[in-house]
Amino acid sequence: MADEKVASISTGFVGDNALVSAVRNTYLSFLERRDALGLSNPGTFENLNREVSRDVFLTNFMFTGLRAEWSKPISNNPIFQLSHQLSMGAQGMSPYTFSALYGSNRAFLQGTMENDGSLVARSNYRWNSSLITKTNAQIQSGQSMLSIENDYSGKDFTASLKGMNPSIIEGGLKGIFIASYLQSVTPSLALGLEAVWQRVAMNSSPEALLSYGARYKGSDWIASLQMQTEGPQGSGISSSYWRKLTDKVSVGTDLSLQFAPGLSGQGGLMGGSVQKEGSASAGAKYEFRASTFRAQMDSKGRLSCLLEKTILPAVRVTFAGEMDHLKQQAKVGVAVAVEATSEDLMEQMEKGTVQAPAVPF
Repeated sequence: MADEKVASISTGFVGDNALVSAVRNTYLSFLERRDALGLSNPGTFENLNREVSRDVFLTNFMFTGLRAEWSKPISNNPIFQLSHQLSMGAQGMSPYTFSALYGSNRAFLQGTMENDGSLVARSNYRWNSSLITKTNAQIQSGQSMLSIENDYSGKDFTASLKGMNPSIIEGGLKGIFIASYLQSVTPSLALGLEAVWQRVAMNSSPEALLSYGARYKGSDWIASLQMQTEGPQGSGISSSYWRKLTDKVSVGTDLSLQFAPGLSGQGGLMGGSVQKEGSASAGAKYEFRASTFRAQMDSKGRLSCLLEKTILPAVRVTFAGEMDHLKQQAKVGVAVAVEATSEDLMEQMEKGTVQAPAVPF
């Protein structure tokens, strides 16, 4: 396998060159030693603590008010689905939302439109087994946002490049650009970094920020650490820990500390003070036969919980609640989701005659 990787750079007159041969032999030896380590892909730098932030914690699941969702799968391969959502008393959610989803082995498309005309469109395209391009466009309340991201997944590394609202029409480059790289160095340890460059307007100076990250995976636990270097908004450090207690129970914790520059003339470095702010969160996830329960609490006095219960194969009910002890406030949410799958499509899924595609979500 290693010979095939370097065959393209071995041409006629340089094939017998001593220097080229030495470089090639060194490269082949490096590849052999690298393959012998048995390294796996560590994922992206953005999802360094994905088990805690995306699976255990309620960040992506919490809601308030009443919500009802009706979805209609049209086909299973390719995936095509329409859905309607009604909400009442929910913060940041439209009273009515219509969305359509399409997914195949190479492409993923999703469009969402709200009753006030706001539009959100997402698309992922898999060029090959390693490269995926992701785009996200939003138009709402007179504002627009466009982001383009490319993720390249190697055997033991992932490199990403992302641009948000990139523009050169004003005589220069502006927007937010993020480049990241995460590399497995041992079967358990992965190291990486992330660089951010942004310029809001041409009359403002560009800002840059660099972050370092590490991820260690044990037999039933994962720990991650991320350090943010000094920038316009200060520096910071965050760490997370995830552990699978049983097949049904997993827990996670997150600790972050931010250092922000204060006002000058109050002591500290360069005549200014340093403001420190820290936060800690802990959560747990319980998976039962037909339901999932999540609970989370943080150092700011907030206690949250969420229960997802499948009543019937096509009906799911969700209860959410949050209590803020410091502010003496409480929030409650109830949602019902119904999936109206046709009998023919249900029969195909039960018999396995139609296999669902590997959609690049």
